[in-house]
Amino acid sequence: MNTIFKRTKILATLGPVTSSEEKITELIDAGVNGFRFNFSHGSHEERLDQLKWIREASAASSRQIAVLQDLQGPKIRLGVLNDNRHDVKKGDEIVLDFAADHHDNILPVQYNLAEKVKVGEPIYLFDGKVRTTVVGIDSGTAIRLRVENDGFLMSKKGINLPDTDFGGDILTEKDLKDLEFGATQDYDYVALSFVQSEDDINNLRQILTSHGSTAQIIAKVETKAAIRPETLEAIVKASDGVMVARGDLAVEAGAEIVPIVQRQIISLCRKYGKLSIVATQMMASMVDAPEPTRAEVSDVATAVVQGADTVMLSDETANGSYPVETVAAMRKTILYTQEHWPADLAVQSAVPEEEKSRNAIARAAVTVAEEVGATAIVAETKSGATAANIAKMRPHLPICAVTSSPRAAQQLALTYATRSFVRPDGEKAGLDLARELRDANYFGSSEPLTVVIVSGRQPGVAGGTDTVRVRVIE
Repeated sequence: MNTIFKRTKILATLGPVTSSEEKITELIDAGVNGFRFNFSHGSHEERLDQLKWIREASAASSRQIAVLQDLQGPKIRLGVLNDNRHDVKKGDEIVLDFAADHHDNILPVQYNLAEKVKVGEPIYLFDGKVRTTVVGIDSGTAIRLRVENDGFLMSKKGINLPDTDFGGDILTEKDLKDLEFGATQDYDYVALSFVQSEDDINNLRQILTSHGSTAQIIAKVETKAAIRPETLEAIVKASDGVMVARGDLAVEAGAEIVPIVQRQIISLCRKYGKLSIVATQMMASMVDAPEPTRAEVSDVATAVVQGADTVMLSDETANGSYPVETVAAMRKTILYTQEHWPADLAVQSAVPEEEKSRNAIARAAVTVAEEVGATAIVAETKSGATAANIAKMRPHLPICAVTSSPRAAQQLALTYATRSFVRPDGEKAGLDLARELRDANYFGSSEPLTVVIVSGRQPGVAGGTDTVRVRVIE
């Protein structure tokens, strides 16, 4: 068994080139800890097969694997253009019409923007390649734009509206149907696109609860509204994790702000014990090339040093020519970085009152483990919160989480430095797991195993963690 723990985990997007039992197994063997289902593409039937293959491969490898349902959200796109192209020049006026087909300077759009935009707002077409400004609202379905640079447009390419207020209307009819379907599946996380405030998170949580779903919510930060300081912190507090969606964020708010926002989000997630995911173009050149660029390796290493829980691959594993090689290269970078440069420990110190007790126990566990030279920290946890609180201290040794909840175990697959195990509740669950790992030579040493066990006086009860013990397993 491979017992080298990546502290920063890998989330891979499934797509046409990896949608098979064989490829999923190869990706897990290469180092994937979770899979993203991009609901902008594919059918529900395809998801059923993919989930089956993931759970079978997870069981065969004895590793917990997380599954994330990524909702499309109000990703606004152009409609179908004649000959799949429309050339524009600076100073041209074009019309986006929800109710029209492509003719002359009138282009179809897959959303009624006339209900949302205001004159003077910028609109970026073709994912930012053509920049325009709203100069008029011509009817109930059409808006008029002035083109700011030469370029061309293609069918169904994305549109960004950085200054447009969607008024909380970010769940589309498609999203609601996908949520209803997802609630019947073994999904661990739901990612919400184009979040603008904590109200979006609270609304989604109510919908998930009404469907009986136990999936946790990942807020995708990719709008100007979301990165206002007070709004960003509220979003982190309301969610279970945050994804730095760097692609749309760069278009909507400017590429120069992305590195700073990434660091702010990772720091806030650590402050509140939430999952942090860094996404978009981490190894984009490996869609076509067998080796990453030096800049991409540096990008992944930076996320590791900053203490990100998870780094995500998109096109690299969904459509690329080298999906398994990409995961292997990312894993190699993570392992080298974590062994030669510790995670950034500079996290905001102002901790909410309700977090202080849990923080103190988690900090004590890490301190004791390092002082006694422990091999691992064993966390008894029901919901996963105990392991997550220890993880946010960014220890330099593995966290072995033991829980009776398969859902919590799968969710912890993306948590920093954590390997989770499903075992029955009991007073000695942590000690029994430590003995099991020792007997299996799990850590690759025949020496006695020293562990720090974090537990509660009421096994299996969420929120009852209050004890730190040192045990030597002969």
